[in-house]
Amino acid sequence: MAKPKPKYYVVWKGKETGIFESWDKCRIQIDGFAGAKYKSFKTKQAAESAFNKSPKDFIGKNTFESELTSEQLGKIGKPILESLSVDAAFDGDVMEYKGVYTKTRLELFKMGPFEGATNNIGEFLAIVHALALLKKQGNGPPTPKRGALYTQVSPLRGDKGGLPVYSDSITAIHWVKTHKANTKLKATSENKSLFYLIQRAEKWLKENKYPNRLLKWETKAWGENPADFGRK
Repeated sequence: MAKPKPKYYVVWKGKETGIFESWDKCRIQIDGFAGAKYKSFKTKQAAESAFNKSPKDFIGKNTFESELTSEQLGKIGKPILESLSVDAAFDGDVMEYKGVYTKTRLELFKMGPFEGATNNIGEFLAIVHALALLKKQGNGPPTPKRGALYTQVSPLRGDKGGLPVYSDSITAIHWVKTHKANTKLKATSENKSLFYLIQRAEKWLKENKYPNRLLKWETKAWGENPADFGRK
């Protein structure tokens, strides 16, 4: 039988405040104390960080807690917020994809559903869609445009190479870099329009250069991709 993982309990308001390494020790501080405020965390690092912040930022909220070590998190670093993030959702053989501005989660585009697809194809199309949109609009951070799904951009650039694009699919990133969606999916009457989009995306990649970096979204360190459909 697997040994249960330890939890760390933050008590912001109780007989004594602090971080406690067992429920029994935590309970001593909150039992009989009116208005006690406390919450458990998966790692000591998360507990220490939370203890120095307001309990209202954590109590009753499903906040992400990375289970990676401090050393692992340090090597990965933090995501670049001045960027675009893309993701695909796949249910059975129906796929859709979208892209958002990472910093604000502003939705920039959403496509689908497409039948007879795969998740990696969705990620591939989403990355190319993001690159084409950035090139068309100047590679700067977006601002909302009333009445339109797409956005205008300010003249500011994300960096010297334009805004990076995040995807959590290594396969799709590789396909984009090689200008080829190397899928084993077969073309059928139901996914004819999808294969047209794939061919159009491959053609765009062969005919256009882009300065943007394609980066892997590190889910284990940062939580779900900002473009995630939230269906897991």
